[in-house]
Amino acid sequence: MHNRLLSRIVALAGALFFTTAGVSSSAGAATVTVGGKNFTEQVLLAQMTTTLLQAKGFTVVKKDGMGSTVLRQAQENGQVDVYWEYTGTSLITYNKVTDKLDAQQTYQRVKELDAKKGLVWLDPSKANDTYGFAMNRDVATRLGIATMSDLAKVLKSGKELTFACNSEFYARPDGLKPVQEAYGFTFSQSEVKRMDSGLTYQALKDRQVDTALVFTTDGRIPAFNFIVLRDDKGFFPAYALTPVIRQATLDANPTLGPILNGLSAKLDDATMAKLNAEVDVQKKSLEDVSTAFLKSAGLI
Repeated sequence: MHNRLLSRIVALAGALFFTTAGVSSSAGAATVTVGGKNFTEQVLLAQMTTTLLQAKGFTVVKKDGMGSTVLRQAQENGQVDVYWEYTGTSLITYNKVTDKLDAQQTYQRVKELDAKKGLVWLDPSKANDTYGFAMNRDVATRLGIATMSDLAKVLKSGKELTFACNSEFYARPDGLKPVQEAYGFTFSQSEVKRMDSGLTYQALKDRQVDTALVFTTDGRIPAFNFIVLRDDKGFFPAYALTPVIRQATLDANPTLGPILNGLSAKLDDATMAKLNAEVDVQKKSLEDVSTAFLKSAGLI
């Protein structure tokens, strides 16, 4: 997605970084440059991929902490060989497709469009890191809210609820205004509390707001006992987490496909939320979390 987490500062820093970084290894060499974006799930996946490939005999150069657009450009330019992308991000942000597509259609469309750019979408995981509206479980139960339609019904009844989100969500084509139109409710200006993405979870936990924007595989959701309201009208696009690799890199190292697909097959929403929580909440190191998971999954 996650252009939604991209700031101009990060983008400029990433651009500067890549102007000084060397181009990834030439075809035929067993060196792979692994990229990653600038939030927990992505730096964790970059570390897992690095650990896995090193265990399989590859030399790995890891380049994480990048903004979405900078990382995508680096891959198209051959500076990054592989990273984990979200189907909806490629569809909407990189390919400018606005059609309403289901998860399988989204994957097929980006696979076809990006193949023309020399990029191969491998097997999608079952992890779908899309947007969600979350509430404290006890509050949602008390108000009878389990779905977005339930939330709309409560708001339209006159109940005032506050909502925390980042500034970018307000302007996105899959953001606040369109979702309000889809479900037929409106937060007043005073009810919307804008803040950095990471702060929305703490604000909700501390009950400074009634509901908050979250990313559905974030580890703080189970850790803080939140409930994510079901998107019963299917408004939010699919953001299936998928390894994407340069065709030239795959041609030179064909074993990379099965290795990365093996990792993808082990990932789903619950697994990613648990692993993210180990980093964000339990403060375990990326290396320890990655190695323990790969061993438990039988991948190394």
